[in-house]
Amino acid sequence: MIPPSAAGTPPVAGAPAGTVAPRSILFIGGTGVISAAAAEHAVALGHRLTILNRGRSTRPVPDGAEVLHADVRDVAAVREVLGGREFDAVADFISYTPDQTQAGLELLRGRTGQYVFISSASAYQKPPTRLPILESTPLKNPFWQYSRDKIACEELLFRAYRDEDFPLTVVRPSHTYDRTKIAMVGGWTDIHRMRAGLPVMVHGDGTSLWTLTHSRDFAKAFVGLLGRPQAVGESYTITSDEYLPWNQIYRLFARAAGVAEPELVHVASETIAAHSPELGPNLLGDRSHSVVFDNTKIKSLVPDYTATIPFADGAREIVQWYDANPELQHVDQSYMQLTDKLTAWARSGA
Repeated sequence: MIPPSAAGTPPVAGAPAGTVAPRSILFIGGTGVISAAAAEHAVALGHRLTILNRGRSTRPVPDGAEVLHADVRDVAAVREVLGGREFDAVADFISYTPDQTQAGLELLRGRTGQYVFISSASAYQKPPTRLPILESTPLKNPFWQYSRDKIACEELLFRAYRDEDFPLTVVRPSHTYDRTKIAMVGGWTDIHRMRAGLPVMVHGDGTSLWTLTHSRDFAKAFVGLLGRPQAVGESYTITSDEYLPWNQIYRLFARAAGVAEPELVHVASETIAAHSPELGPNLLGDRSHSVVFDNTKIKSLVPDYTATIPFADGAREIVQWYDANPELQHVDQSYMQLTDKLTAWARSGA
């Protein structure tokens, strides 16, 4: 339950009708793609936000947020900086394995009225047997250890919820981006190839559907569920309602980069994985499958939530940001060589 201290807190100006602001929120992390946007939105709505991190991120912390510096993997250091403080809601953005999650559970037990674990939509059944994907879709991903670890974290936390009333809420974002994150497999290297008139490798046949969510849209729904007692014991998917085939995603990036028609060459995900073990788990465990989500559940909790940023706008924002920061335009020579090799092989019909 949300502690009595949260009851009676006045509504926050600009928040959805009926929203009660927690008196205090702790973000563990707080400067990543998802968490930075959520932090900015939380502060804008008047929440009292504390961010716990190591202080090494290039993303700024919003004015008005309190920052505590400690390595979250050092439990003793975290206990020292937190002291005896308690929070109305805690969001953990950086637990990826059961060991890390267990340490967080022991650290936060009794300190919060709501613990929000950021899992991953990649934990949902792969390949999915039906679309759209719902919160009731089974959790099963035999391809990607990252996803299996997130599933194990969820299982650990739901046991704590059932056995000891640990106030758990699980959030499963899918592919969430900001201006720094290029959705294509090759990142800036693919933009470079498009502008140079070189072929660009697209996994599969380019027709599988993919959902891309801007972090500012995600933040609206995420902050909206903080402090809501009815969210405890529940899981929520938070994504955009827009879904696009990969061919269209690549073409939107090309258009944003000033390229009228990129040369897209399709290469089977299994072939890419065989030649690039580091790309394989993400391709086979996530990107090669169609992912379309039903956001009805989060919308029933946060009624005014809707994603308003289409990816056409997002692609332009990304390319403009990189063009304004040429020092970040990294061309990966190993990916250049891989693309040259596999696109030539695919075009030869071998």
